Amino acid sequence: MKYTKYTIETTTEAEDLLSASLSEIGIEGIEITDSTPWSREELDEIFVDEVPVGPDIPEGVAYVSFYLSEEDDRDAILKDLRSVLDELQCFSEIPCGSLKVTSDDIADEDYLNSWKDYFHAFDIELKGGRVMRITPSWEEDASSVGTGDDTILIRMDPGTAFGTGAHETTKLCIKALDRYVSDGSDILDLGTGSGILSIAAFRFGASRIIGTDLDTNTIPAVEDNMEKNALKDAPFRLIIGDVVSDAALRSEIGNAHDIVVANILPVVLVPLSSVVRELVRPGGIIIYSGILIEKAPEVKRALEENGFGILEENDLGEWCALVAQA
Repeated sequence: MKYTKYTIETTTEAEDLLSASLSEIGIEGIEITDSTPWSREELDEIFVDEVPVGPDIPEGVAYVSFYLSEEDDRDAILKDLRSVLDELQCFSEIPCGSLKVTSDDIADEDYLNSWKDYFHAFDIELKGGRVMRITPSWEEDASSVGTGDDTILIRMDPGTAFGTGAHETTKLCIKALDRYVSDGSDILDLGTGSGILSIAAFRFGASRIIGTDLDTNTIPAVEDNMEKNALKDAPFRLIIGDVVSDAALRSEIGNAHDIVVANILPVVLVPLSSVVRELVRPGGIIIYSGILIEKAPEVKRALEENGFGILEENDLGEWCALVAQA
């Protein structure tokens, strides 16, 4: 299958806002390339001999890219994209740059493998001085560096599904799961993607997990990652469907879950808040991430209007995670 890569020129200030706007119109698999130097914390987290060197990009400039296949409705998606860019150009208080769009046809193999240059092993700090090390399969050597009783190892290849654990929103979810999952927890993972959050929850002691996603690409990605982490026969079930609009699906999933975790976006989290009570036990925990900090009040209001109490609000970079209780 052939893919077309679309690249939007913007600013480093606006790259997260643009990425979130693209996600809200259903564009997935977003790449961001800019000249921002690696922080000391990021350098300490990766396990490579040399710091990855990206393309030479002027300071302050960023490129946000996404891919469409031959099977995608390109006319409709690009029409929505034009509307998003026009809205940002006219109304955004953040300088967005030229928002010029370029395209390039690429082969399937290049699409599936080009992002590997930017994904390396890294650690996430957990409670009690432990760490979770997330390692791609092509860096097996990194899985043995400094591992011990305080290191939880996850091998992760996202493939065409979202979620390596490297993004701030996923880190926030993993840290929240670490605090709230206990032995025997029953988890519902909404927007499963690569399966990273479900795998982390199993590592923290969960006994049963149901995952849902809209994208059929998650099926092989999750199966592969579960097998890489010796969880092929774990009590995990993946359902393709939309819990917000499908009452029958919510009934099938049930309301006995101790924790519901959703790393999505406010455009989904807000309507989800009106139905998520059907999916969690009384007193259960809701973990939301995928929220730009400026969008957090809107999501908090949706939870509180539906009877949930906010327990935590945690920030990382420009992103926020909320923990609430039913």
